[in-house]
Amino acid sequence: MTSEEYIPEVGAGPRRFGALSPTDRFEMNLTDLPHRWRHRRAVLSLAIAAAISALGGSGGVAAQVAVPDSAALDIPGIEVTGERAVALTGGASALEIDVRSLPLLRAAPTVEDLFREIPGLGVRTNSRGQAEITVRGSESRQVAVLLDGIPLSLGWDHRSDVSVLPATAVEHVQFVRGLSTMTAGPNALGGVVRLSLTEGAEPGLRASSGSDQLGGWTASGDVTHLFAEGRGVVRIGGGYRDIPAVPLADDVDERPQAESGERQNTDMRNVDGFLALRYETVSGRWASFTAVGHDTDRGIAAELGTANARFWRQPDTRRGLFALRAGTGEQDSPWGRGSIEAGIFLDESTEETVAFEGADFDVIEGIERGDGTTVTGRVRGSHSLGARGTLRASTDYVMIDFDTEEDGVSRAFDQRLLSTALETEWRVAGDAGTGPFSEVTLSFGGAYDRMTVEEAGGLPLPGAIEEWGGRVGVAAEMRSGPTLHANVSRRGRFPALREAFSEALGRFVPNPGLGAETLVAIEAGVTVDLGTGQLQVVGFRNDLSDAIRRITFADGTRQRVNSDELESHGVDIFTTQRVGPFLVGGDLRLQSVELTDPGLNVSTEPENVPEQEGRIWTEWGTPSVLRIRGEAEFTGSQFCQDLDTGEDVELDGGTWLNGVISRVWSVGTGMWGQVETSLRATNLADTTLHDQCGLPRPGRTLSFQVSVK
Repeated sequence: MTSEEYIPEVGAGPRRFGALSPTDRFEMNLTDLPHRWRHRRAVLSLAIAAAISALGGSGGVAAQVAVPDSAALDIPGIEVTGERAVALTGGASALEIDVRSLPLLRAAPTVEDLFREIPGLGVRTNSRGQAEITVRGSESRQVAVLLDGIPLSLGWDHRSDVSVLPATAVEHVQFVRGLSTMTAGPNALGGVVRLSLTEGAEPGLRASSGSDQLGGWTASGDVTHLFAEGRGVVRIGGGYRDIPAVPLADDVDERPQAESGERQNTDMRNVDGFLALRYETVSGRWASFTAVGHDTDRGIAAELGTANARFWRQPDTRRGLFALRAGTGEQDSPWGRGSIEAGIFLDESTEETVAFEGADFDVIEGIERGDGTTVTGRVRGSHSLGARGTLRASTDYVMIDFDTEEDGVSRAFDQRLLSTALETEWRVAGDAGTGPFSEVTLSFGGAYDRMTVEEAGGLPLPGAIEEWGGRVGVAAEMRSGPTLHANVSRRGRFPALREAFSEALGRFVPNPGLGAETLVAIEAGVTVDLGTGQLQVVGFRNDLSDAIRRITFADGTRQRVNSDELESHGVDIFTTQRVGPFLVGGDLRLQSVELTDPGLNVSTEPENVPEQEGRIWTEWGTPSVLRIRGEAEFTGSQFCQDLDTGEDVELDGGTWLNGVISRVWSVGTGMWGQVETSLRATNLADTTLHDQCGLPRPGRTLSFQVSVK
């Protein structure tokens, strides 16, 4: 097995990073819009871009394709190919995304921008300005996010703030909507998102730049070189973002201190860089090194319609991520074939938060600074069990150290996580015979997890918490075409240091006795070819016991507590189809989420979980000339807690209209032979939607880019 990631692969041989070609690909997005160019001239440029883009030809079409993983959805670029980049086992459904194929992704995107383009992955902005993710009713701390194996979702808060994390380096995304393996490490129970810097990388030099109607300016560039006949890759690059503000929908009333049409205190300046190296020998042995870092200065939108709004800025947010890994690949042994891999991962972060007394942002109320270090050690092993079986084992050990300084008072926190797992997979039927199935694969496994807190900032130390996990999965490919899959799993999540001990500048009451939550998940689905497209339908049920949730006291302070149970069940639907010159598709998530908590009578509804979400899209074009895509993105109603009373408030749903039009111009031959102009629009109808109480999403956003290939 040559993959260094968690999910096992079927029939994996030595991995290559990109197809070598006689001429390396060169892509460069340019814009002549000056830095911080505002309103009128930016809007004029957008109008000119629309006129230019509307002329002539047609362009490549990106697609979303449901293919069996056990049930995987593949999103290749250009055409529907039905190819499967990763063959997953364990009976879990998944998505494979080539980042370059996402049509609405802006220049120099953040990981938040990237995640908002992924079907089935919900994204919202919380009151700290962080972008949280949700899968099937689960919240962001239950979804593991890994960047070249680095666990971004383990640390002080046990979730990654993807709103400031750059996606400059990301080439490929794998999104598992359930739990396909027990070897995903601690706190991985509601899904796994893997971001890769080298998988699918193509040689060449790329740069990008873009501007929006408020004068926001972004730019990024990277260079990729393949060597050793495609077995090695080196990538280096960086990006810059200067966002003066987020657009405000017309029917949202901002504070009088804000500029017209802008959400107050939503500016951001961010710079990032990365280096990725990987080499694989002919025999399959490999080693890799990854370094990613960013430095951010940003404002945080204050909640509207409440007397308890927080007026915060984060002038210093920095993060450095480092990974060193090596593996043997599949090698012969006295008992068959096996592999082993090991890695050490470092996550260094600094975050300074300044609280102001009011919306004028002139009188400082308090300052909180946090410095965190998370070190993870990981060992994975795999070995064949005869001709039909495979045994896998893993161990992860995580050390989380976090120091805070709040109004001159220093506190130290220290948490340790251990996770060890063992699982096996068996191909119980396949190929030969005349039965209904051409292949049936069964997998099952278990895990032991443990958490201890060594330092708690002077608060009482909780005792060690232990949890067990287990899963059973099956995938069956029928000779008639459809692929069936199912799995059931149990896994626990330990509370983060911030959940149990943080006071958040006086807004939260610590709860050192906060316990772990446990998720029992069931999933079953089918993937089938339909004419020129495919359809994937997946049903699920999640039962979360001792769910950690937020409550609000009469004085406005809040606390994290263990509720009784949070239940969600529903269905995911993904489809694509070619109709004449059009490629059409969509995704739909219908779920019912119920919170059972007899001890609390103020708030009884699950917070910030829409029960209906979906998207319908269509694309038209001829390869390499013109590309037009339009989509309607629907979000259903949801509940949030009133910021003053703590009572449940229902937020209305609505539909966003998004689109992109791009034109490729031939200006010569060779590396500089093509120029591409593109105009992108999100929330074109300026529809007001809220992520939670007092926090509206951005209004209409238009952006313009130019590319040179």
